[in-house]
Amino acid sequence: MNAIKYIGMDVHLATISIAVLDAAGKLIMEVTIATQASALLDFIRGLSGTLYVTFEEGTSAHWLYTLLEPQVAKVVVCDPRQNPRRLGEKKSDRLDARKLAEGLRLGTLKPVYHGNALGPALKELARSYRTLVSDTGRVMNRLKALYRARGIRCAGTRVYSARFRDQWLEQWREPGVRGRAERLYKQLDLLLPLRHEARAALLAESRKHPAQKILRSIPALGPVRVALLLALLQTPYRFRGKRQLWTYAGLALVTRTSADYQMVDGQVTRSRKPALVLGLNANHNHVLKGLFKDAAVTALTRPGPLKDFYTTRIAQGMKPELARLTLARKIAAIALTLWKKGECFNAQHLKAQAA
Repeated sequence: MNAIKYIGMDVHLATISIAVLDAAGKLIMEVTIATQASALLDFIRGLSGTLYVTFEEGTSAHWLYTLLEPQVAKVVVCDPRQNPRRLGEKKSDRLDARKLAEGLRLGTLKPVYHGNALGPALKELARSYRTLVSDTGRVMNRLKALYRARGIRCAGTRVYSARFRDQWLEQWREPGVRGRAERLYKQLDLLLPLRHEARAALLAESRKHPAQKILRSIPALGPVRVALLLALLQTPYRFRGKRQLWTYAGLALVTRTSADYQMVDGQVTRSRKPALVLGLNANHNHVLKGLFKDAAVTALTRPGPLKDFYTTRIAQGMKPELARLTLARKIAAIALTLWKKGECFNAQHLKAQAA
């Protein structure tokens, strides 16, 4: 019998609570197993029929997706923030598993993409590089904060240079503070080579993918940005069009309207009142948003079609900050279109149209 079974999993560090429903929504089975690959695979292989599995996005989500995707017909990693929960409603691991299974059966869950079209290496290298960039910046900020807290000016990057380090350390009279600065310098000396190593490995891995040359043809996207873009998006076919990418990247406008229709001469007529723009969407990928906005700023520092696009918007009366946002949206739209079509960039892609 090839009946469909809907499996909801409430995942925790030590255990996984599982509920299995049939196509009619009837509870077939409830069980709690250890959070171990062998136990989970034994349970899945013991079920018959077409298996649909769901669990919430979390620390173990990618591991579970990779483990279960070859074993079942469908795996849905859902966004827990989109799962409705009523005030005062009972909550337990078993109830949560049942609700996930029911949401999967009814199709009400909001999925989170967990495909791996480019392989795991590029994604992990991108995470490693971003972590080292963040750690390096944190140490640099702590060093400058140490000097500024004592009234010592330290603008620029000279304060980090090994060549002038002794001159900077000589300004300290307090031994405790000097020792703290020396340890921060040692930490920086350890992080910088690791950061350069991670960058080189990231770029080398990104060159293996055909889309790298396509995205590199866009003027504002350098090799590091392209590598991060490949790692973050994996495939352009996740998005139906540019507006879905804008939403994922935090570049979509949030609008609100009310009283959309009115009565005119006894007829229902749509109101011409403009929608109220509340800003950009809050639920998004912050790294991707920063990537496209930084690319727009970079495009303005060099002559070319992207800067001309920005200049045209300014000449039309658009505010500079809104013109930069429009340029970032345009770069995102061009990257998605070229990636899907397999074509390199040319200035014709910047034809006059709304971004």
